[in-house]
Amino acid sequence: MSSSLTLRAGPAALALIRERGLRAQDVDIVAGGAGGAKWLSIGGLDRFLFGEFLQAPRDRPMHLIGSSIGAWRLACFAQRDPIAALERGHHGYIYDQMYTPNPRPREVTEVLGRLLDDILGEHGVDEILSHPWAKLHVITAMTRRLSAKGSRFALGTALGALAFGNLITRKALGLQITRFVFHSAGEGTPFAHLADLPTVHAALTRENLRDVLFASGAIPMVVEGVEIPGRRGEVHWDGGVVDYHPDLDFGPGEGLILYPHYYDHIVPGWFDKGLSWRRASGANFDRVLLIAPSSEFVASLPGGRIPDRKDFYAFDHPERIRRWQASLDASRQLGEELRELIGSGTIAESVKPWST
Repeated sequence: MSSSLTLRAGPAALALIRERGLRAQDVDIVAGGAGGAKWLSIGGLDRFLFGEFLQAPRDRPMHLIGSSIGAWRLACFAQRDPIAALERGHHGYIYDQMYTPNPRPREVTEVLGRLLDDILGEHGVDEILSHPWAKLHVITAMTRRLSAKGSRFALGTALGALAFGNLITRKALGLQITRFVFHSAGEGTPFAHLADLPTVHAALTRENLRDVLFASGAIPMVVEGVEIPGRRGEVHWDGGVVDYHPDLDFGPGEGLILYPHYYDHIVPGWFDKGLSWRRASGANFDRVLLIAPSSEFVASLPGGRIPDRKDFYAFDHPERIRRWQASLDASRQLGEELRELIGSGTIAESVKPWST
């Protein structure tokens, strides 16, 4: 019988899983990548991980780091009832995103703002900030050159320059963009050493958490940029611009980095999506266990692929809703299979080494 899951592990992660199996107490970090509608394809996996497996009592922090929809997923995890938060997010993402043909950024901003408010609910901000062990890290991309509400031509020109520089080297992004990591970990963050790109660390607060989360998903040309309270003169955009699928130096440690993901590979930045040679090499993934849908599972979904933002243009509302709901329903199989692998003690047999 074919598996619904693909599991890849770096050398240290593979050794730990072979020794102990997969245990919640061994997980130090959970990472979440950008991808918009793609999060629906692993909704059932998130339900199991966030609402069940990772809820075991802990005596040390678990650090959550993500960009864009990855940060929104992890914000669900850090609330008191992760499954209820995920359900609000999934339902809103599928059924409440209704747009006019070719919507302007103002319209998309308003619709997504309401969706984020539903995910957070009345008490989500306080629950995230006061969580006893889940420490949320949200990545945004800050630039003073891209106006929050400037002309589409100016924004497109600036993005074109970024894409050209990135084609040569990812480090070129650092000439115009600063990575921000807003977090609730205080001095305990494991990411203070990041130096691959200019990086600034700032605290998540009651005043900025909602805006920071929204900024992390503010896709240029689609959504308006965000001015974060307390940070005058800065405009923050989708964290996926710099860290589409976080390919970070996760730092030293003995525990695992869990990476529930949409693909079996990592695309470092937003501008790397069309660059087949720009994939994570595995250098930062020594302690990472990546869990993703298998190609067989994806082939079973409507259209043989996972949901995508382009579906808004490819299908009318009823057909898009049908496809997305079917993908979300099917994703429960991912959580069920992982639960069985962990419970039976056979997960190590299904994990492949991260060889590239």
